[in-house]
Amino acid sequence: MTYDPSNIFARILRGEIPCKKHYEDEYVLAFHDIYPKAPTHILVIPKGSYTDIVDFGANATAEEIEALYRAVSKIAAEAGLQTAGFRTIANTGLNGGQEVPHFHIHLLGGKKLGPMLAE
Repeated sequence: MTYDPSNIFARILRGEIPCKKHYEDEYVLAFHDIYPKAPTHILVIPKGSYTDIVDFGANATAEEIEALYRAVSKIAAEAGLQTAGFRTIANTGLNGGQEVPHFHIHLLGGKKLGPMLAE
């Protein structure tokens, strides 16, 4: 899959589309999902142009990888999700339900979440 610089997350990163920012550092931007699936639903994205988790794992620098996962931990703590628990999801590709071709992690919590997949 080729990275499409016109995807919505790339446009958010460039400031063309506003977001409700939760966290930002040199490598990561996190913002609230506009269609939340839980009381807390934050999207955590690398600032680099990676299509999915496979692309990110294969091509991101060690600093980018570390920054993303440290950010997820920090955001979960700041949002008060650690004690009761939370879910992280990285949808990948068509069968995985990925809608935006920019790697991102959904951080969901704030209530007891249902089963991973509908049966």
